[in-house]
Amino acid sequence: MSQEISLPDVKDLLGKEIGVSDWITVTQESIDNFAEATGDFQFIHTDPVRAAAETPFGGTIAHGFLSLSLLSAMNYNCLPKIREQTMCINYGFDKVRFVAPVKSGARVRGRFTIADARFRSAGMLMVSYDATVEIEGERKPALTAIWQTIIQFEPKDRSADV
Repeated sequence: MSQEISLPDVKDLLGKEIGVSDWITVTQESIDNFAEATGDFQFIHTDPVRAAAETPFGGTIAHGFLSLSLLSAMNYNCLPKIREQTMCINYGFDKVRFVAPVKSGARVRGRFTIADARFRSAGMLMVSYDATVEIEGERKPALTAIWQTIIQFEPKDRSADV
């Protein structure tokens, strides 16, 4: 996928996969840092010895919300920028499902398909992505989500054919 597209290109990409990110290694350090930032110190995330002994995971796993938050880095890594864009805003999620745990040391990557795109105003385009976070070597993904973002642009940049 090209690293830059124009607003009129978006409608032609509906239903198409437009990006697959590079792999990101989810380290114990990143899990611990996330625990520190969120106050979620559940042992399944932060205590490798206890998690190995008391869980079916064989060790610690990433917080589901850590896996979800990695979508931002994955987005920046692989999605094309809209040429007319002045700003992109995270609008939210319609559906998030945590399908499989991400074990400490695993590598994950994001896949993005444009599910919908519609104008909210003369200078705002809401884009919905079907997003998946895959785990390297695993059949099931870490998560699936419908992610909504708002692309802001100058109204004068919206051509008549969009």
